[in-house]
Amino acid sequence: MIENGLQNFQPGQLLARGVSRHLSACGFACVEELVPTRGLRVDVMALGPKGELWVVECKSSRADFMSDAKWQGYLEWADRFFFAVDADFPTDLLPQDAGLIIADAYGAETLRMGPETKLAPARRKVVVQKFATCAARRLQILRDPDMMPEWG
Repeated sequence: MIENGLQNFQPGQLLARGVSRHLSACGFACVEELVPTRGLRVDVMALGPKGELWVVECKSSRADFMSDAKWQGYLEWADRFFFAVDADFPTDLLPQDAGLIIADAYGAETLRMGPETKLAPARRKVVVQKFATCAARRLQILRDPDMMPEWG
């Protein structure tokens, strides 16, 4: 049974919630649905305690994975890349060279680390600035919802 407030979430959003809870417990700060560049929106961007940047792409079904042609574009925006899926997902479909997280709405477990590919310093600066700006704006909107029309 899904607790109050979660019934309106899409399956991928529920996975992102569990992933964010898990990564937060590991010392990461997470922003969901972050846009690193025009045309891309990552499900979860995580900033680690040592400044590492991880991207987690949540896939709620086989059809969701098979119809996604953009995920490889996320690789250049993170030090590590992961897929997050639920326990029933056929994980043999996923690339072996990507990290793997099994999640639900309440938590997650990292089963496989994605390979580390360090971002160039200039790219890292751009991503961290986008992360910080997005997180700060979302916090401000929570405190002052009238700001939302200004930012879209």
